[in-house]
Amino acid sequence: MTGSVLAAGDIPAPHIEYGLVAPLLIVLGTAVLGVLVEAVFGREWRPKVQVPLAFAGLGGAFVWTVILAVNGDPHQVAAEGALGIDGPTLFIQGTILVLAMLSMLLIADRSQDTFAAQAAALPGTDAEARASAGGAMHTEIYPLSMFAIGGMLMFPASNDLLTMFVALEVMSLPLYLLCGLARRRRLLSQEAAVKYFLLGSFSSAFFLFGIALLYGYSGSMTLGDIAQVVQTGQTIVPAEVAGRVQPQEATDVLLYAGVALLAVGLLFKLGAVPFHSWKPDVYQGAPTPVTALMASGTLVAAVGALLRVFYVALENMRWDWRPMMWAVAIITMVVGAVVAITQTDIKRLLAYSSIAHAGFLLTGVIATSENGLSSVLFYLAAYGATTIGAFAVVTMVRDSSGEAGHLSRWAGLGKRSPAVAGIFAFFLLAFAGIPLTSGFTGKFAVFRAAVEGGAAPLVVVGVLSSAVAAFFYVRVIVLMFFSDPEPEGPSVVVAPATAAAVALGLAATVVLGVLPQPLLDLAGQAAGQLFVR
Repeated sequence: MTGSVLAAGDIPAPHIEYGLVAPLLIVLGTAVLGVLVEAVFGREWRPKVQVPLAFAGLGGAFVWTVILAVNGDPHQVAAEGALGIDGPTLFIQGTILVLAMLSMLLIADRSQDTFAAQAAALPGTDAEARASAGGAMHTEIYPLSMFAIGGMLMFPASNDLLTMFVALEVMSLPLYLLCGLARRRRLLSQEAAVKYFLLGSFSSAFFLFGIALLYGYSGSMTLGDIAQVVQTGQTIVPAEVAGRVQPQEATDVLLYAGVALLAVGLLFKLGAVPFHSWKPDVYQGAPTPVTALMASGTLVAAVGALLRVFYVALENMRWDWRPMMWAVAIITMVVGAVVAITQTDIKRLLAYSSIAHAGFLLTGVIATSENGLSSVLFYLAAYGATTIGAFAVVTMVRDSSGEAGHLSRWAGLGKRSPAVAGIFAFFLLAFAGIPLTSGFTGKFAVFRAAVEGGAAPLVVVGVLSSAVAAFFYVRVIVLMFFSDPEPEGPSVVVAPATAAAVALGLAATVVLGVLPQPLLDLAGQAAGQLFVR
């Protein structure tokens, strides 16, 4: 009996490679400091402390990520094998941090009530709007956002399924709260938060059940071990019972059921059909800066986790999961493009556009090649910058009731404010994949990789869906430039940080469309450093 009891000295101390996980620790540490700021500082001082603290944390994490990418070994695991630090991980984490800083510019302007104070001066502003202009927004949005960003960084870096589930919850729970913080549309915002919470909880349950089944199949939660079991068909036996139990034949039923349930959780975060129903409602109801963060950072993190699961753990069974992904990609592209035509709210239109782009991303995933991986990495960076720029413009078009969400309110905007309307039109053309924009380069890259991977019919569907999507993008452009403005139409309220976000998003969309090769080379280099263990 005594021989079976481990003494305290027999338990090895966990070894944490702090240098490798420093970006994640910096972001989560900044989130904890943000919570302390909320508890210690008064209401007037909170925004003045939270804004520089958030940017300092994101900037420091990004610099450390660049240092790791340039000087570090890209084939490492950290935190007792829980996190994988390789080329794709560092590229995705750097992308998330850049997009988070752009989103934080929108949050900073909104939290300081720049928009509300200026919109209160518009003719016809109601008493509630004038009252809301006098107080600061919930400053807890900063620590909540930092916790969510920390989860985004951990999600694609997870080297085992249990760590991936923890990262999923760290990312999701703050987002559920952030969606309910819109003051001007309280009921719509709270409804969006509840829908997102309920549907997200169901998807997390599917994900967790899939983890249990895959553990039952392989005897391990590590992605590399699962890949080994898929290849050999022999369940891994834990070291402490290796002398008493022999390896057994793995059960394929557990494998296929586990993969299906795991895919549900990942595709939900991606917003792929048929797991997309949360996206339009949440995008419309959440505060627009939070929507920008979700539409960019969450999408990048979800695709990164999807790539790690299917390219590392399930690469040896790609002929089994590719048909499923074919079906999901086709229906996602078609539904996203077709249903967007019927939308009358600008944020719901962008939500269905995001759904269609999720299908385009899946075409690159289906390629299951180094070119497919690099094209998806480039697409994520290009699409994320354009998305934040587009949502930044949406925050600027306002009337007495707040943001002018209905498309009819955008009529004649090109005559009222040609510069803002022109920039938004350029973002829409990038979404449509018009040449000399980042959208064209991204779509060309993923479609080419899909053709090389034997998925030419999928590319045909993607091109046709892009043509359909171009219709509703052009419809918005025609509405802005070739319709007469309403007598009491919305005005453009320009705030400094939001204008900076628009300018940076526009610059990225232009540069990645005209001179995309440096980022393509960087993505290709990162894709060649995928670490399987």
